[in-house]
Amino acid sequence: MRQSELKAILEDHKLWTQSDRKQGKRANLQGAYLEDANLGGANLMGANLEGANLMGADLDGANLVGADLDGANLQGANLQGANLMGANFVDANLQGANLQDVHLASANLRGASLQGANLMGANLQDANLQGANFVDANLQGANLQDANL
Repeated sequence: MRQSELKAILEDHKLWTQSDRKQGKRANLQGAYLEDANLGGANLMGANLEGANLMGADLDGANLVGADLDGANLQGANLQGANLMGANFVDANLQGANLQDVHLASANLRGASLQGANLMGANLQDANLQGANFVDANLQGANLQDANL
């Protein structure tokens, strides 16, 4: 995806979120190739990123509240400090991703691969973690209160 095209989509999405969905339009990045993209601090609240390739992307501090990342590839991505509350990560690949201090409360991570991921200090309260792979993941200081394991 060209940088200019991504910029236009993000601007429309920003207007959509700020106008309470009355103007602009929801970002539809389903299946988009965004490998190594710099999306640090981006507002992708409620965006459709289903099946997107975000391998190695920088999403540091991004707002992905309620976003759909079903089947997305976030291997090695940096999501440190991102707000992922209520986001859908069903069957997503988060292997080796940096999820330190992320807010994943009420997120759906069913079947997600978090092998080797850094979840230090992450908030996973009320998250659905059924079938998720946490082999070699760092969960030090993570909040798993009421999570569905």
